[in-house]
Amino acid sequence: MIDFRRLAALFVALVTASPALASADLARSKNCIACHHAERRMIGPAYTVIATRYAGDSAAAGRLAERIISGGSGNWGQMPMPAQTNLSREEADVLARWILSQR
Repeated sequence: MIDFRRLAALFVALVTASPALASADLARSKNCIACHHAERRMIGPAYTVIATRYAGDSAAAGRLAERIISGGSGNWGQMPMPAQTNLSREEADVLARWILSQR
């Protein structure tokens, strides 16, 4: 017999947890983890450091998404970030919002 209360609770848990999980999975699938780590510097800055730098900046998500797609240099040291042309704007927006939530 199906317990609809448990099924409903599971559905709510999956729906509310999926954006964070999906974003981490997206970062892995697009190989962001080759250069970035959640808490420590690798080739690029840690996600937590990026989130802290842009805390309180309401325009940061859009600028970060654009920088993810087009690449850049000089913001975090001399190592340039190559353009991530394998990402759609929507994917870059999701990643930017997720990165900024990592404080």
